Amino acid sequence: METMGLAPWLVGFPLIGAAVLLLGGRRTNRWGHWLGVLAPTASFVAGLVMLVALLGRSADERAIVTTLGTWFHAGPLTVEAAFRVDPLSLTFVMLVTFVGSLIHLYSVAYMEHDRDRRRFFGYLNLFVAAMLLLVLADSYLLLFVGWEGVGLASFLLIGFWDHKLENAVAGKKAFVMNRVGDMGLIVAMMLMVWQFGSVSFDDVLGGASHLGSGPATAMGLMLLLAACGKSAQFPLQAWLGDAMAGPTPVSALIHAATMVTAGVYLLVRSHAILEAAPNAQLVVVIVGAITLLFGAIVGCAKDDIKKALAASTMSQIGYMMLAAGLGPIGYAFAIFHLVTHGFFKAGLFLGAGSVMHAMDDSVDMRRFGGLARALPITAITMGLGWLAILGVPPFSGFFSKDKIIEAAFVGEGWRPWVFGIVALLGAGITAFYMSRLFFMTFAGRRRWPAHDGHETHPHEAPWLMRWPMIILAVGSVFLGFLLQLGGRFTTWLEPSTGHAVHGEPVIPVWLLLTLTLVLVVLGAWLAFRLYAVGPVPVEAPHGSALVRAARHDLYQDPVNETAVMLPGQVLTRTLVYADRSAVDASFLQLASGVRRSGDGLRKAQNGYVRTYAATSLGGLLVVAAVVWALAG
Repeated sequence: METMGLAPWLVGFPLIGAAVLLLGGRRTNRWGHWLGVLAPTASFVAGLVMLVALLGRSADERAIVTTLGTWFHAGPLTVEAAFRVDPLSLTFVMLVTFVGSLIHLYSVAYMEHDRDRRRFFGYLNLFVAAMLLLVLADSYLLLFVGWEGVGLASFLLIGFWDHKLENAVAGKKAFVMNRVGDMGLIVAMMLMVWQFGSVSFDDVLGGASHLGSGPATAMGLMLLLAACGKSAQFPLQAWLGDAMAGPTPVSALIHAATMVTAGVYLLVRSHAILEAAPNAQLVVVIVGAITLLFGAIVGCAKDDIKKALAASTMSQIGYMMLAAGLGPIGYAFAIFHLVTHGFFKAGLFLGAGSVMHAMDDSVDMRRFGGLARALPITAITMGLGWLAILGVPPFSGFFSKDKIIEAAFVGEGWRPWVFGIVALLGAGITAFYMSRLFFMTFAGRRRWPAHDGHETHPHEAPWLMRWPMIILAVGSVFLGFLLQLGGRFTTWLEPSTGHAVHGEPVIPVWLLLTLTLVLVVLGAWLAFRLYAVGPVPVEAPHGSALVRAARHDLYQDPVNETAVMLPGQVLTRTLVYADRSAVDASFLQLASGVRRSGDGLRKAQNGYVRTYAATSLGGLLVVAAVVWALAG
């Protein structure tokens, strides 16, 4: 088989694994989790073989389409079932399969005592298969199949422990809010068929430069709406914090390798449409800037370790969205940060799972403290991830996030100042809330001698959980430097994203790096003073109005309920009332009139001969009278 012919198997391995685990029944319980690990690992090996083969080709030969056949005809529209292997899709393949395989391995031990572990691994395999289909599809319609598969898998995994009402509600919330975003992708595809008569990447992206400003802007905004739903960006971000109801490996998979990265992929893949619509491109930057600050502010007030990391993801994806909206200068940096973020955020989530394992599933950081001695490996691995997300040199985040900050300061007029300052401010806030998380968990005095009425004895997780954390921590340290060396990652992506334009920021680069590091140090120092040196109350203090708002996710749920849900309920009730009082009432009145007329006619058909004779005589007299009148 030709190397590039392995593309369908990248999706096929985890899809087969999901089918066996979900349909095989209890007979697969004893070994099903190992099949679950093997499936994404096989896809990783196949992807690695394809990566080596693609690196051996020249830049203009690094886009290979494998067509399985015609999917369907619908009038003039023909859609092929085809896979596209190029630097962008293969980058996602390697991230999804490598990090996904480590998360599967971690889950073997994490879910060891769960009676539904086989089903859990079936859902994980389905998640990976759907994400791989999404990034390998050669048309927006096939991408949409993977897009919906990711949404389904996330619903199943977020609500996996659905015996708890809040978990089931969280899964449903994620599912419904993502459907709102999905309407954007559906409308965008309608516009593509209208403008190009096709949904294939070659036809749509190749012809995007000829679009009028109106259709291009509408298409770009609809794609952004889809990305906001899947990547938890403003204003469709409310589901992400509640999604922490699922098992911790699910959180790691959603935040690091799948789901929330899909929106960034969609926009970078569709960069030709955004370039044809400058207004839509500007909205992308605005949404990214709002979300990176929104998530950072929320993260500062969360005491739930997983929800603090979820807010962090929201903010970091905001950085990627901002970069994706900056044009050619930002595409590669968005994906660069996405890859490094995948490593350190997966490591942080798996570390949080290790802490929960040690603390009897508690997630309240106010009841942690001083865990570094009890959990040294977890503390070290999470510490490396913490330094990476802060952007401390020479860790991965320094090479990826700082590039986005630098790109945000490139341009003319007010934009570089506004978006650059927002990106810079976000780095300082990130340093504070991530340092707060680390110090509240591992530094300071113990706040866990007695928890829920019994003694807590924190201990390290099994080695099957520790090895994935260690590998991800190594990636958090070295990956950014290796990818950035000689600009190799940017050059690698150019066949998919176009030539990267390197502009000069309005502030000298050396000064920008200095300002960023100063803000990072200040944020970390403030967190150290408050949460490592100072006493941390076990119960959260009342706090200012902003702190209270941040604890409630800046009231995003009440806003959504007031702006969308309540008007929707009023509209629904109004339509129901109108339907019952007008439409239903009209038909009921018609039916009632027919029934009354029938009742009147039925009285004449009473079965008595005298009545019929009298009626006949009456009719005869009427006829006679009419004839007499006409004759006279």
